[in-house]
Amino acid sequence: MLKFLKSPVLLAATALIFFQGIMIYSAVRPESVPAARPLSQLPSTLGSWKLVQEGVVDQDTRDVLKADDLLNRFYASSSSGANLFVAAFLSQRNGKAPHSPKNCLPGNGWTPMNSGEMSIDVGRGMPIQVNRYVVAHGDERSLVMYWYQSRDRAIASEYTAKFWVVVDAMRLNRTDTALVRVVVPIVNRDEAAAEKSATDFIRSFYGTLREFLPA
Repeated sequence: MLKFLKSPVLLAATALIFFQGIMIYSAVRPESVPAARPLSQLPSTLGSWKLVQEGVVDQDTRDVLKADDLLNRFYASSSSGANLFVAAFLSQRNGKAPHSPKNCLPGNGWTPMNSGEMSIDVGRGMPIQVNRYVVAHGDERSLVMYWYQSRDRAIASEYTAKFWVVVDAMRLNRTDTALVRVVVPIVNRDEAAAEKSATDFIRSFYGTLREFLPA
C-alpha cells in the first residue's frame, strides 16, 4: 500500500487534481501578477562567459509554450560553450505551464542516455537541486541541466514544483514560475568536463537571473 501511495503516477494525478481545484477556487478572485524585468536585458557578460549568439524561438514554438517571456542565448567561455533557455510564466492559469525538457527533447530527436538529479552550490548558502540529463543525437552528446525557479526556490522535481504552485496560489494568489535550462555539448565523451562547464556557467548567471524573475 505504501509503495502504491509513493507511485509517481499517483502523485502526478493527485497533484494535478489538487492543482486544478485550486485554480478553480482562485479563479473567483483576480490573480496577483508580479512585475518582472524583460529577460532580454540579461547582461551579455556573465562572469567569464560572454554572449556569442541570440537564439531564435520560432512562432510555432512560442504558441506551444505560451510563456510570458522567453530567452534563448548562446554564451561561451575560454573553454566551452553553453545554451541558456528560460521560459518565464507570470501566471499558470488558462492552461499555461512550463513544458518539461524531458518530454520535449525526445520530440526534437534527442535520445536520453541517463538522467538524475544533482546539487550545485551557487554561493547563496544553500545549493540548488537540478535535473541532470545526458542526451544523444546521432554521434552528438550533450549535457542538459534544468530546474523550475519559483520565487526564491530552485526545484528539480515537477511534482514538487506543482505543489509549491498550489501553496503560492493559496497563500499569495500567485502562480508565477520559470523553467531554466542549460545545455552544454559533451566533447570526446568527456561528461566530467561538460558538467564542470555547466556548473560554472550556472554559478555565473544564477544570482543575476534571479533579479529578472519575480521574488
